Amino acid sequence: MPALPLDELQLTEKDPKTGKLRTFPALHPEIKADRFFVLYKPPPNIRNHALVEEFLERAKFIADDLDWLLALPHNKFWCQVIFDETLQKCLDSYLCYVPRKFDALLDFHPEVNDMQKRLHRCVFLTFLRMSTHKESKDHFITPSVFGEILYNNFLFDIPKILDLCVLFGKGNGPLLQKMIENIFTQQPSYYSDLNETVPTILQVFDNVLQKCGLQCEGTSAEPQKLEERVKVTPADLPLQELKDIVLFLCDTCISLWAFLDVFPLACQTFQKHDFCYRLASFYELIIPELESAIRKRRCEDNSLLTDLWRRLSHSRKKVMEVFHILTNQICLQPILESSCENIQPFIEDFLQIFTSVLQERRFLRDYDELYPVADDVSLLQQASSTLYPLLSASGLSTVF
Repeated sequence: MPALPLDELQLTEKDPKTGKLRTFPALHPEIKADRFFVLYKPPPNIRNHALVEEFLERAKFIADDLDWLLALPHNKFWCQVIFDETLQKCLDSYLCYVPRKFDALLDFHPEVNDMQKRLHRCVFLTFLRMSTHKESKDHFITPSVFGEILYNNFLFDIPKILDLCVLFGKGNGPLLQKMIENIFTQQPSYYSDLNETVPTILQVFDNVLQKCGLQCEGTSAEPQKLEERVKVTPADLPLQELKDIVLFLCDTCISLWAFLDVFPLACQTFQKHDFCYRLASFYELIIPELESAIRKRRCEDNSLLTDLWRRLSHSRKKVMEVFHILTNQICLQPILESSCENIQPFIEDFLQIFTSVLQERRFLRDYDELYPVADDVSLLQQASSTLYPLLSASGLSTVF
């Protein structure tokens, strides 16, 4: 007899109060163990013995509890995941506060590093199991029900998925890709959520530009207040504000790249919002201004300025990589894979994207250094004899 999915499975046991047999679903809050998962706090950034001991004790509590969770049988694991709010708060706190790889310059105690590695692995394995609807032929959840469990219990959302890609993408790429693909496949509502998130990301770009006294074309039709009309540039900002902007920009660019690198199927959703053009336009406005602002502050905190320049350079590279992933996934990959009979729409999409960014000269120059556009054009010419007339009409033939 084939095994039933966990969502249809019923358990029978003797009621401790009445002594009678009772039947209840295998996914039931009474099965949840009485366990309290503590919140994660990041390691201390100074080598204070008391603070180190406090971190190690808390981190060990979490790691031990997650090891216990991972050792649970299928139905008990899912009851704990669904009905234990302290578990979800613990996992959320880790995603929020754990140091990113770009913050690895912090000089942590060796014991702290070892404990952090153990905890990092435990958290990843927990999310991996949470994203798996079928563990074996006997232990599985109906795919549609699995999707509802993830979504209705907020086990995953777009910000969490972005954090997972940033934290676990390096070294776990193929596994993480399967995780994210399965989440989106079993619950298509995440595509809708992503579609609603992209305008928020674009608004983040606009907010950064406004803080720097810059305005991206077509972003706001609202009249500026009188006090806002005074010209402000990044060079005029206090050093702390400049630092906040660069760190925020770096975090945003890394998150975008990490997500699209792991889950390129999201590219179509991004491009629905003309993301390539908006990204290039944002780069053209903000990067030269921030570079100039950092260069002009040579007399201030040198170590901080060096770090800001490093982060800004990293942000620049990630913007290029995001743009490349988008154009590759949307235009080039379908042609290379010959996954469609009519390649003309993909060629037109490619030309439209690059025509839209022709005025962003600094962006195009930097992008072309990393990813020569002429190579892509040559590839398209081999794929289609109709490319050259289109290329001439678009004006791109004189640029690349």
